[in-house]
Amino acid sequence: MPVKAPAKSKQGGGGTSSLKVGKGRPPRVSMGGAKVALKDDIRDDVTEIGEGGHGEEWMQTKSLIKPDDQLDLSEGELKEEFTRILTANNPHAPQNIVRYNFKDRSFKQTSHVDQLAIHFSLDGNMIHKDSDEARRQKAKYGAAEKYLFTKRMKSGAVSDQAISEAEEEKKDEEGEEKAEVEEGADKRDEESTPAPPKGGDNKKLTNQFNYSERASQTYNNPYRERATQTEPPPRANFSATGNQWEIYDAYKEDQEKQEKAKEKKQTSSKKEEGTVKKKLTAMETQTDDVSRISHAAKIVERMVNQNTFDDVSQDFKYWEDVSDEYRDSEGTLLPLWKFSYDKAKRLAVTSLCWNPKYRDLFIVTHGSYDFMKQSRGMLLCYTMKNPSYPEYVYPTTSGVMCVDVHPEHPYLVAVGFYDGSVGVYNVTNKDNKPIYQSTAKTGKHTDPVWQVAWQKDDLDNNLNFFSVSSDGRVVAWTLVKNELTYTDVIQLKLDEAPQEGPEGTQLTPLGCGTCFDFHKQTDYLFLVGTEEGKIHKCSKAYSSQFLDTFDAHHMAVYKVHWNYYHPKIFISCSADWTVKIWDHTYKNGAMFTFDLGSSVGDVAWAPYSSTIFAAVTADGKVHVFDLSINKYEPICEQAVVQKKKTKLTHITFNPNHPIVLVGDDRGYVTSLKLSPNLRKVPKVMKKLDMQMAMHQQDKKGQELQRGPEQEIAKMDKLLALVREPSNKDN
Repeated sequence: MPVKAPAKSKQGGGGTSSLKVGKGRPPRVSMGGAKVALKDDIRDDVTEIGEGGHGEEWMQTKSLIKPDDQLDLSEGELKEEFTRILTANNPHAPQNIVRYNFKDRSFKQTSHVDQLAIHFSLDGNMIHKDSDEARRQKAKYGAAEKYLFTKRMKSGAVSDQAISEAEEEKKDEEGEEKAEVEEGADKRDEESTPAPPKGGDNKKLTNQFNYSERASQTYNNPYRERATQTEPPPRANFSATGNQWEIYDAYKEDQEKQEKAKEKKQTSSKKEEGTVKKKLTAMETQTDDVSRISHAAKIVERMVNQNTFDDVSQDFKYWEDVSDEYRDSEGTLLPLWKFSYDKAKRLAVTSLCWNPKYRDLFIVTHGSYDFMKQSRGMLLCYTMKNPSYPEYVYPTTSGVMCVDVHPEHPYLVAVGFYDGSVGVYNVTNKDNKPIYQSTAKTGKHTDPVWQVAWQKDDLDNNLNFFSVSSDGRVVAWTLVKNELTYTDVIQLKLDEAPQEGPEGTQLTPLGCGTCFDFHKQTDYLFLVGTEEGKIHKCSKAYSSQFLDTFDAHHMAVYKVHWNYYHPKIFISCSADWTVKIWDHTYKNGAMFTFDLGSSVGDVAWAPYSSTIFAAVTADGKVHVFDLSINKYEPICEQAVVQKKKTKLTHITFNPNHPIVLVGDDRGYVTSLKLSPNLRKVPKVMKKLDMQMAMHQQDKKGQELQRGPEQEIAKMDKLLALVREPSNKDN
């Protein structure tokens, strides 16, 4: 915008004008007869200009001086507006500040930049005039000024007028101080605090916390002296030599005394028991306590059940499906006993496990797979000799999701709960509570425990077992005296990049472990299945990384199981309807893949053959495969549930008998007998089929003994057929 010229000031009729000069400026000297009044100690702010024509110089217009480098802009350019947006960000603030992060041990760029720009800063030294420091300074400097003032008075350097002014100021200050003292005295009177005495220069300053001095006099108790006199204890000097035989004789004498005391107690207790028995009346002996005859009652109960289920017992022992002779490769499943418990009917069967010593005894765990319907759980021990009622019942507050029985100590049962804790039960104890159980302080899981497995004793001969959970941890638990100690074996880390947590922390995402299985021959090797569909091959010696990872399934892996005979083969099942057989040394994919048309809850190898396995699905069917007979379809597919909506959850083979157990989500366990075609003993190997086992036979066509070598050879033959196309491509 162009700068406008200042308007001309109007002149009055006379030639006089007045001009005010601001404070702090030096007084102007009068021009043309102007009169200026100046005093010795006071400067006047007004300058009077007298009459005359010289005042017109002040009224002349000012001319603008244009700089040489000023641009000549038109009216339109001058009116043009330029908009500038002002922000709170400092444009000169550095954006690439790097600081060392001690947690990650690397330099990292900081996201926070200080946008404050200080243009001017001045540290002042002013204090409030009513503060204690100001009052002390006033008193200090006031005494100094008084001393200088008296010194000047004596020398005559101060005028009478200045002396009178100083006296007036002193009176005013004393009046103000008296008023303040009176106000303070009134306040102290209200607070019931005595005021300091008036008059005198040495005034006593009271404490600001309303302190008052008070004194009191108390009564001192008189001292009493008491004295007693006792006789000194008797003393005697004793000396002897201690040898090994003297010490031995002393121990023998003490041992004999203890044995005599025990015999006296036993005889006295027997006499007391005899007297108590004599005092018992006939009515007291006729009680309803069945604990005395519990063993006999169990035997009678089993006899009654054997008579009730006599036809089922006969089928279990002797029945064989004759129709298998007319079917080349297909078989059937015969339903035998059905196990159930009234208090566990609404709970799903979450795990099945046979006892390694007592082949007719098995353990069933009950819980719920529904996240929204979690309540209680149950651990039941059944025997095939009594299908009507379980042998042992252990109710729990949380759902029991998995179970495993120790192979050398069949009375120890390890379980995993839905709340993340693990426990160990002793079946021989009458107490229904676990003898060991993990808590939040002892490192329990934060998510449900899906599988537990006993392992060999450690170097200190302590019992230990492993567990896997959805929190991504595989934990080893050791039974040490009366406590359960834990060690993290491995964490199931995902391949994703770490996420930023609160306060700049890095959070590594973990996978959800659902199952695992340890190698039958190599102790340190084990497999872990995850909810993301991957199977990790891990080692107990490496806790930070996996030996290998298989992209096995598209949904959660429900079971991984090593083959009982072949050391390289394992099987897996998933919710994506598939069952796959893998070679852990072959990285190009699965050896066999079977689509069962429904979610596969569990799969298990047969303990008597390397090529037979069984699986259960959510549509209530049991599928039995024998790869040596048919590599594409099951040799038995049979529905074993009565209701259509019932889902089968788990299956397990009996180690000795041709029986499988099947559990469903309604709390029932069904035992099924395999027909002869489902448990065939390998036939006589022909001359062409015996090239891999020539050193094990003496004559051509001779039948080999059934053992692990023959089962391994049978599986290797199938694997050779599968691997040939891949080797040609490579």
